[in-house]
Amino acid sequence: MNLQDSKFQKQPKVEQGYDDGFYEERIERSSSELSAFIKQTYQLFAASLVAGAAGAYVGVGISHIISGSIFIISIAWIIGGVWGLNAVKHKAGINVIALFLFTFVGGIILGPLLTHVIGMNGGAGLVAKAFISSSVLFGGLSLYAMNSKADFSSWGKPLMIALLITIGISLVNMFIFQSPIMHVVILGVMLMIFSALVLYDTQAIIRGEVETPIDGAIMLYLDFLNIFMIILQFFGIAGGDD
Repeated sequence: MNLQDSKFQKQPKVEQGYDDGFYEERIERSSSELSAFIKQTYQLFAASLVAGAAGAYVGVGISHIISGSIFIISIAWIIGGVWGLNAVKHKAGINVIALFLFTFVGGIILGPLLTHVIGMNGGAGLVAKAFISSSVLFGGLSLYAMNSKADFSSWGKPLMIALLITIGISLVNMFIFQSPIMHVVILGVMLMIFSALVLYDTQAIIRGEVETPIDGAIMLYLDFLNIFMIILQFFGIAGGDD
């Protein structure tokens, strides 16, 4: 798979901005080029989930080592990983390796959360239910975005602002209030935000507003990963109340 095919290197036509750090312009492509682009994007996304699952398996094994530093590791992963992927996304071969390394580490970061839930009564079942629920939600939202006549292109900046505000409130609750009720409310808000991002990102991909398949795969992976983490926490909270 050559992700640096010349047919995807056309001069971009500026039609609409997007402010997530991956792309800023709509790329002008023919319908056949766009179809191939979408296919490559979802192939990479599916492979990324496999790499992430492998990372999660490793993460569970070393959760006792990384659990104390998971917040710092996560910040370094998202900042360094996104910057690195953006730097190599046009370098065929290297970009795919970087993508899988990024998603593998993302899986490792899940280790402490997975270990905590698995340690509950029926924990393995909770993880399985969370994954199935996340897959159904993600798939349903993706299909809706692909077939809906609704236009979600204006949702980008409001969703980013809402996400940053919610993350800020979450940090305040984590370090100051430490309220379980507020934590549940924050999880609910985050789930709505990332569900909306699935709609927004899916339409951006199918409309040709994404520069490379690497960009699209990362967007979808981060949406799915966050939805899975949130639902897993919900199942963990419910399981802990049994």
